[in-house]
Amino acid sequence: MDKLPRQASNVVEAGRALGLELQVREYPEETRTAAAAASAVGCGVAQIVKSLVFMADGRPVLVLTSGANLVDPDKVARELGAANVRKADADQARAATGYAIGGTPPFGHPQPIEVLVDRDLAQLDVLWAAAGTPRHVFPISSHDLLRASGGRVRDVAQDGTAGGTRRSGEAGRAIIGETSSSL
Repeated sequence: MDKLPRQASNVVEAGRALGLELQVREYPEETRTAAAAASAVGCGVAQIVKSLVFMADGRPVLVLTSGANLVDPDKVARELGAANVRKADADQARAATGYAIGGTPPFGHPQPIEVLVDRDLAQLDVLWAAAGTPRHVFPISSHDLLRASGGRVRDVAQDGTAGGTRRSGEAGRAIIGETSSSL
């Protein structure tokens, strides 16, 4: 692979600091949707880690969810004891994580951020996460994802979406590493 862009190199260095040797892969096409990412890497959509930034009573929180799931903001609010939870806009997501929408990694952010992890991700062995850009991803075990992100495993998925049982047409709109209008 050619030299990694700065954003992906930063993720590799963050992983190294956490004791991980990440094997970042670059794809010629952006892997912004969970379906596109799964197709590119040859895995199931459920194995894709979507890194979604939400604002909970004005503070950012990172929700790592399965590519087969949609996040339920009400469940996130209950988990955090927050009155108001909404998806972050692009500026808020970048300010919170240091990365643009579409490439947000699950760890390696410039400042601490609270992380919730979809319980469905914890059930899988190998996951794929964004490595700082929409074209770079890396495999990671669910154990290492939990350890590196410092996230707490919680039920954050909308009912009826767990395990890829989403209604037809929604799978292609699930976004890897970004907020989505179809949460």
